[in-house]
Amino acid sequence: MRIIFGQWKYILKNLWSVLPFAILPAAMLALSLDYDAISAVTHAFFTGGLKDMGYVVLFRAFSLVRIDSVWMALLSVGTAAVSCVCFTLLLALVEKHMRIGKRTLSGLWHQFTWLVLPVLWILLIYTFLYEAWAAVLSALLFVVCALPSTAFLYILFLAVICVFAFLLIYLVVLLYLFLPCKQVTGFRTYDAFFYSYRLMTGVRGKLLISLLISFGGTMIVLAATSLLPMAVFAIVGFILFNFLFMSFGVRMETVYFATDKLDREDRLKSYRELLP
Repeated sequence: MRIIFGQWKYILKNLWSVLPFAILPAAMLALSLDYDAISAVTHAFFTGGLKDMGYVVLFRAFSLVRIDSVWMALLSVGTAAVSCVCFTLLLALVEKHMRIGKRTLSGLWHQFTWLVLPVLWILLIYTFLYEAWAAVLSALLFVVCALPSTAFLYILFLAVICVFAFLLIYLVVLLYLFLPCKQVTGFRTYDAFFYSYRLMTGVRGKLLISLLISFGGTMIVLAATSLLPMAVFAIVGFILFNFLFMSFGVRMETVYFATDKLDREDRLKSYRELLP
């Protein structure tokens, strides 16, 4: 349970320290979602209209990269850039707090200058994996939608999404501890990947469950709110992405410190609390 929900204890205790790094990426991610496509697929699922779903609509519903207009393409690029910067700063602050017990901003710039490149590479890898996942998933769902409209079609539709969600999260887990390992050890890329992979194998199942709960819950909530007005959908998406952004980064650090058996200095009481 500590692996699955341990990050929430840290987030709730240090909310006002980590939340500022999530607000802008969360807002941009919420605006990047294709409300029309998500709403169309959700409506089709509940009204028996899946047989009319086209591949493009399905892909737009799952994709996070918008290329349907120049402004949306610029928003996608801006979202990636802002997320990279904010995520780097989030990791730097949380790692410093856990390592020496301080949440001050001093020294973050020094860590940012060398950590931002590894974060950028991981972001690009994850983005490529996700968009490839969305493309293949949409193609399979398009084939499923061509089947005769029976109850089996809708069961198969959900089954394909569940299987592909598991495959996506499994791929994400393979690199999940790379960034905190790079921070703490300073290893070269290959060594950091190899060592972080060894640590990850011991908690792979728990990490899968943890990330699947977050990913699956987000998909369900977004699908449900796509039946509501767009303003409600955007607000709910913004709130969700705030917590997802913080959770994804903080979980990296909490799991790494636990698997590498490192002391968490942020847990130590101050001398004032130790006085009788």
